[in-house]
Amino acid sequence: MPVRLQRAFIAVAIATAATIPLFANLIASKAQVSQARRTADGKADLNGIWQALNTANWDLQQHAAQAGQVVALGAVGAVPAGLGVVEGNEIPYLPDAAAKKKENFDRRLTADPEVKCYLPGVPRATYMPYPFQIVQTPNYILMAYEYAGATRTIHMDKAPPSPADSWMGHSVGRWQGDTLVVDVTSLNDQTWFDRAGNFHSDALHVIERYTPLGPDALTYEATIEDPNVFSRPWKVSMPLYRRLEKNAQLLEFKCVEFVEELMYGHLRKQPGK
Repeated sequence: MPVRLQRAFIAVAIATAATIPLFANLIASKAQVSQARRTADGKADLNGIWQALNTANWDLQQHAAQAGQVVALGAVGAVPAGLGVVEGNEIPYLPDAAAKKKENFDRRLTADPEVKCYLPGVPRATYMPYPFQIVQTPNYILMAYEYAGATRTIHMDKAPPSPADSWMGHSVGRWQGDTLVVDVTSLNDQTWFDRAGNFHSDALHVIERYTPLGPDALTYEATIEDPNVFSRPWKVSMPLYRRLEKNAQLLEFKCVEFVEELMYGHLRKQPGK
């Protein structure tokens, strides 16, 4: 066989071998999605109790373990290490906003809205260390979060206009194949993204994507856009896992009573005054 023809055969063989893993991954991915549960109308069934298993609530970006700010708590109050959930591990702050983020970090023990039991906002509610429940119907999807009893309704049909900015925003959803896409607007500026001081303004716009990985796992993606704080849109992504306990349910974490002394203790009437 001529040398030139031999080289051609070798090149084809190498190219074929290189594409086999790609086809295998594509087939496996489609097989996983095909195993996803479905509702009566054929949509991906997201009903259930879900939870993120990562350290994004401590810090969205990659970070090492570090001591907490309350010495008396020892290791209990320490920050666990995390690989980060931000694509590219960069949050593109504008210069003034970067300075504000640093200030937030320095004051995080008292300034973090989570410390005060404020509603967590979107997307933070998704990856706090508490489960949340999805209740799905053709016209509405309810998301109920264990932390602070937060809830939000995703309008899948005719969405009314948002009455005002709020902690959990105004959510309008649509299906893109098996992916639930949620457009979240009308968020106020009173929430943070994590305990590290990452923040936003009331111009925040979030696009969420919930994609089945199989019957008991989802990929969650949230694209963040806020021209008052960031120079460009950026994205976080992570898996979410279904809680499989036979008695899985949301329990109460109504934390207002836990922070009354912290926030209002100084207003208590002192004896003899």
